[in-house]
Amino acid sequence: MAAARANLAPVDEVVLERDGLTAAQVRERHDAELSNAVRHESSRSMWAIVRANVFTLFNTVLGACLVLVLIVGDPRDALFGFIVLANAAIGVVQEYRAKRTLDRLAVLHAPRARVRRDAQEVELAVADVVYDDVLLLRTGDQIPADAIVVDADSLEIDESLLTGESDPVEKHPGDLALSGSAVVAGFGTARVHRVGAESYASQLTAEARRFSLVNSEIRNSINQIILYITWALIPIILLVINGQMSAHGGWERALASGEWRIAVVSAVASIVAMIPEGLVLLTSISFGMAAVSLARQQVLVQELPAVEGLARVDMVCLDKTGTLTEGRMELASTREFAAVPGWEQVLAWQGAHPNANATSGALAGSYTALPSELPVEEVPFNSAHKFSAVTFGPGGLAGDWVLGAPEMVLAAQSQSEALAAAHDAAGRGLRALVLAHRPLQPPHSAEISITPDESADFSVAGLEPVALLLFREKVRPDAAQTLAYFREQGVELKIISGDNPRTVAAVAREVGFEFTGDGYDARGLPEDLPAMADVLAKESVLGRVTPEQKKAIVLALQSRGHVVAMTGDGVNDALALKHADIGIAMGSGAAATKAVSRLVLLDGQFSHLPSVVAQGRRVIANVERVANLFLTKTTYAIIISVVIGVLMWRYPFLPRQLSIVSSMTIGIPAFFLALLPNARRYQPGFLRRTLMFAIPSGTIVAGCVMAVYSFARAFPDPALSVEEAVTVAQTATTMTVLLVALWVLGTLARPFDKWRALLVGAMVLGLVLVMAVPFARNFFALDIPSGPLLAATMGVTVAGCLAIELLYRFLKKRGAVSERE
Repeated sequence: MAAARANLAPVDEVVLERDGLTAAQVRERHDAELSNAVRHESSRSMWAIVRANVFTLFNTVLGACLVLVLIVGDPRDALFGFIVLANAAIGVVQEYRAKRTLDRLAVLHAPRARVRRDAQEVELAVADVVYDDVLLLRTGDQIPADAIVVDADSLEIDESLLTGESDPVEKHPGDLALSGSAVVAGFGTARVHRVGAESYASQLTAEARRFSLVNSEIRNSINQIILYITWALIPIILLVINGQMSAHGGWERALASGEWRIAVVSAVASIVAMIPEGLVLLTSISFGMAAVSLARQQVLVQELPAVEGLARVDMVCLDKTGTLTEGRMELASTREFAAVPGWEQVLAWQGAHPNANATSGALAGSYTALPSELPVEEVPFNSAHKFSAVTFGPGGLAGDWVLGAPEMVLAAQSQSEALAAAHDAAGRGLRALVLAHRPLQPPHSAEISITPDESADFSVAGLEPVALLLFREKVRPDAAQTLAYFREQGVELKIISGDNPRTVAAVAREVGFEFTGDGYDARGLPEDLPAMADVLAKESVLGRVTPEQKKAIVLALQSRGHVVAMTGDGVNDALALKHADIGIAMGSGAAATKAVSRLVLLDGQFSHLPSVVAQGRRVIANVERVANLFLTKTTYAIIISVVIGVLMWRYPFLPRQLSIVSSMTIGIPAFFLALLPNARRYQPGFLRRTLMFAIPSGTIVAGCVMAVYSFARAFPDPALSVEEAVTVAQTATTMTVLLVALWVLGTLARPFDKWRALLVGAMVLGLVLVMAVPFARNFFALDIPSGPLLAATMGVTVAGCLAIELLYRFLKKRGAVSERE
């Protein structure tokens, strides 16, 4: 950018600072790419969504199988192709809907900037600010880009987003104002000198975004499962193809007679059965639906697995300023020391002043009766002398009125009762201001004379305290309730801040946080992570914490096995938010902070967090159920394929028969189970629990299928032809796998409510209809067995269902499965 700046046409500094940039100069800077625009997409692109849902390994394998069946087999055996297309289409549509919702929210909450151009005041998007723009800074504005202050009138900037300390900093011409800071008092102008990727906030964002993938147990476990299945597919597919060709007379005969076509279709059936094609899809849909639901509650999910992550959190680190508190002051109490008439009106005038700082502005809600007379002199508040003064001429309010820090206003009164009360209030985390009065000293003009620099000569001698005003930071009304919820859920809490430890402790007690002492001063915190973790095991409220220490605190807690969530709103929180397992930013926070966070509370309401936890629990519990269904099918499909391949038997199913099995026992019920409410608490060990159920249950199903198929092969009905006997055997195995797999579904759907009972009942009814309706039987090539084979099928099925039930009860007793919700 330095080269681009060097090529700009020279500007008249005086004209620029007075009138701002011209339209031509703005275009020149846009052409030179010297705007404040920073590329940052709030969600995945459309192409990324399509690629993720369509061009997958499993879809590639299934697509190849679909093409083979359409070329050499019966089109009815290509039914699984519709499932593949539907899965991909549903995934694309759901993620696109989520993307639209999230992008729309991101646009609606984009900040605005006020600049001077062509001698006119213009309001525009932060991204449209350019190099050399003259920013107009007023109370309440957030500085959109790094700038040099041109002129200032009692300009004070809150840099808590950068430093973590809530005390404002006075700015003078030539001082640097960094992006993300907020104007809390006064007004002024500043000339932009760093934009876009060069700005402080963008540099921090780039650093913090370097590793942005949230740690998701579900995603990690499913990726691990997919890896295992991928490696297993290659040898198993070769084994199955060789076995099917051998079952049809060997390679040479099968190729010569054309039976290789039947062998290919059988091989396709086994391959399709082994692939849990809907598992990743339903996981993504669960995340996407949770994100859309939370978006309606003003919670922006920037990475979908974050909703799962918060449900796993067992440690929450809370920043104080702007998180537990609203970042503004409120009047806590007033103590009167002298009955001087009109002091309430003076406080009303101070609170209503257009350049009132955050503390003085808090008076407006309690004191509203403004004086009828105008002051003749005023001295604006200044951080150096820490007071403001106003003088009223002869009348009811005659005299000098000073509002400021007691130790400055009453400096000559070391034994003052007001000073003692102020000191006591500071120990309770309150901020104290004293209103003092001095009788009118002649001569005074009847005209208003505002002299901002007069404070240097203003004397506080002879002032007498009239009232002591105690302020506290405005605590978010939902903070106490939300913290109580986390404690009830067994989540530990740490409150950390850059402010004075006693102030942090006072806020912590106000939100119902129970601890001993007056907070821990982080300046004594060890740098060594193990030693820091030892301190954190005993201390829960910390003050004077630097941004680097916030990051170290997160790392120290993680080193002790905690899953850590971090909340914050300032740039000083960004690195800690980045390294936390789940970063949660407040909507009013800095752009850099929101950029690195997994979740953004757009309206700053803490009360949304329990909803996020509930969504995370629903996702974890339901995806676990769905994974059990899919992996049970994968297990029995792999076992059957391997056994059939080794024995060189014909595969016991047609692809269309497996399609109805997959749809009725897995696909349809899994879709609904993934979206049903579920409040079960998170339990670590998703992959272990899933495999502990899926592998034994899949083995039981495979054993039942092979037992029935072996019986059918060993004792064929002599009245049937070879092909009819094969059809009857395939029907017997299809009935067996349907009934036992439906029992698996019934165990995983527990505890039953009306919706789960209706779901399982609908699947059972579907099975009855498929077997009873002639058209369905013909379509799926089913011929219901009779005699000994039917008896054997029913006996094996009952034994299989009983084995599944015993397995479920055994694992439930060991805690590997849970009905608690």
